[in-house]
Amino acid sequence: MSLGTTLRGGPSGVGAALGRGVRRLRDRLVLLAQTGVAVALAWTIAVHGLGHTRPFFAPVTAILCLGLTYGQRLRRIVEVTVGVAIGVLVGDAIVILLGSGALQMALVVVAAMAVGVLVSSGHLAVIQAGVQSVFIVAFVASTGEGVSRWLDALVGGAVALVIGAVAPTSPVARPRREAARTVRAVARVLHDVADALRTGDVDAAREALAEARALEDELTDLRVAAAEGIAVVRQSPLLRAHRPNAVAASALVAPLDRCVRNLRVLARRAGVAVRREEQVPERYVDLVAELGRAAADLARVLDEHTLPTAGRTVLERVAGLSARAEPTAGLSAEMIRGQVRSMVVDLLVVAGLDDDEAIRLVPESFLP
Repeated sequence: MSLGTTLRGGPSGVGAALGRGVRRLRDRLVLLAQTGVAVALAWTIAVHGLGHTRPFFAPVTAILCLGLTYGQRLRRIVEVTVGVAIGVLVGDAIVILLGSGALQMALVVVAAMAVGVLVSSGHLAVIQAGVQSVFIVAFVASTGEGVSRWLDALVGGAVALVIGAVAPTSPVARPRREAARTVRAVARVLHDVADALRTGDVDAAREALAEARALEDELTDLRVAAAEGIAVVRQSPLLRAHRPNAVAASALVAPLDRCVRNLRVLARRAGVAVRREEQVPERYVDLVAELGRAAADLARVLDEHTLPTAGRTVLERVAGLSARAEPTAGLSAEMIRGQVRSMVVDLLVVAGLDDDEAIRLVPESFLP
């Protein structure tokens, strides 16, 4: 979400953006602490272990390798180290042959990045090759200093590798928390839609649709959390036992993505019905509200780390109630009922069923 969009959303939009920022900071505190420890260790080892007076590349490499996500750390470490080696080698060779200057810098950057493209498909390796070659030309290294820079980079990468292996369990638990937060937000929107349908409030219907659209931010956080959870259990030997939990949490992303898409359609059609003053049967409105209660119950189950199957009971009841169609219902009303039925399937999958099982629990529609 852009800053302009947030500001146009008024105080509530700014508050929501700040809330997401605080959550991101809280989720990244361990990563920041790991980076601080890695920087201190890399600098100390390079100074006292290798005798380098200004081992700039040791802490910088550690920062680049760890990054601010748990994903692809091993690949980043390899790419940075390869990039530094290429940059130092090409830079030293051209400086020795042609000296330093603007033209030499341009030549060395192009040559180093070209070699990087030839030996590695990683963007980070290519960029690092170019950056390191600039340093070589801009700050002409004395004899042996180019090699010391490469050793500093090796130290930074090795420290990052060790620190990265000692990962906390928080990345494994975070996807389930994000999933619970998303389901809880879905429940709020459903209640708001039901209230707008009951009162015929156009502004309330419009606000409910805006809330449904804003759930894309929640989904983005969930996708990132799920990817990091999988990455950390793959990379940390200490967390291999948590792999089933990480895989199960990652499986929540697809059904929740479908659920949010269906929610947007439901909220949009409810807004049309309110604006056109179309009659939506009270029983259909009750279905929307009941689905909201079922979603809130499922969110609580996810938060409490109990089996998701505990959240199926209310969903199955909504599925049964949604089968009965009203003969006098119009297009908007039937579309709302149809989206409720689709969302029941999505949330049943979140509750642990596979797609076929969830579909079988939603009976065929019938007229009384």
